[in-house]
Amino acid sequence: MPSEEMLAYAKELASFHLFTEEGKAAVKPLSSMSPDEARSIRVVLTDVDDTITTEGMLTASAYSALENLHRAGFIVVPVTGRPAGWCDHIARMWPVDAVVGENGAFYFKYDREQRKMHQHFWAKPEELKQNRVRLDAIEREVLAAVPGSALASDQAYRVADLAIDFCEDVPALPESEIDRIVAIFEKAGAQAKVSSIHVNGWFGSYDKLSMAKTLLESVFGIDWAQATETVLFAGDSPNDEPMFAAFPLSVGVANVHAFAHRLKNKPAYITDGHSGEGFAELASFLLSARSGSIRASTQAASR
Repeated sequence: MPSEEMLAYAKELASFHLFTEEGKAAVKPLSSMSPDEARSIRVVLTDVDDTITTEGMLTASAYSALENLHRAGFIVVPVTGRPAGWCDHIARMWPVDAVVGENGAFYFKYDREQRKMHQHFWAKPEELKQNRVRLDAIEREVLAAVPGSALASDQAYRVADLAIDFCEDVPALPESEIDRIVAIFEKAGAQAKVSSIHVNGWFGSYDKLSMAKTLLESVFGIDWAQATETVLFAGDSPNDEPMFAAFPLSVGVANVHAFAHRLKNKPAYITDGHSGEGFAELASFLLSARSGSIRASTQAASR
């Protein structure tokens, strides 16, 4: 029988073919982005899990990539499914300008001069309380109906959603069971999105994109017409799909191949590197474009 490594490699190759159409690449390599497009980017919005992190770890190279972008003057904003408790930490201690959390339930922006956290939530406090009662009922149903699933270990720090773990701290569930979890959320009238580790569900007409738009306009003065030309989004999984669809300058790190079959809207570009290595590759590409070295290398190659 083939080894687990061979099976994983075969699955990745099969997923890759889902990123092609009639023999033509539907997703272009990052290196094919034009120097002018790359230089137009002012804002980097990025997923966290398996986009900045690698197998659950924040590596030195990925963190340095964040810091290098921030120091170079890019507006850097993680847009994540992770909980409010984590996002408070990220906004305070990471080299970022703000953070969107729980798949668009809120944004946090920390003013380092005033030492004040600015918070904006999609729902009012009373609505959040009512939604929590409904989410608690869904939690009980999922855990009873889907053996092997578990409440995400970070659920205690969440304010607006319910996260069901299907592979972070539990043995990976089959795709059919992930779909079953999604179906239970949707049957109850909740939204449900699959990340690389959790199924996240919530009540409300928001997602990563709607809160990112709110943040860009209200905090940074970037309207939608500007955003489509100056904002880049990086991600890796189905809960990033609204962002892939909305931003012409969207990038998937290489492990997005594993979710190709779940993505109707794919990123425009893809990195060679997986996870944090892919994010570091993206940061290096943008910094090189700003310094002009991409144009120089392109001109040299055309001679």
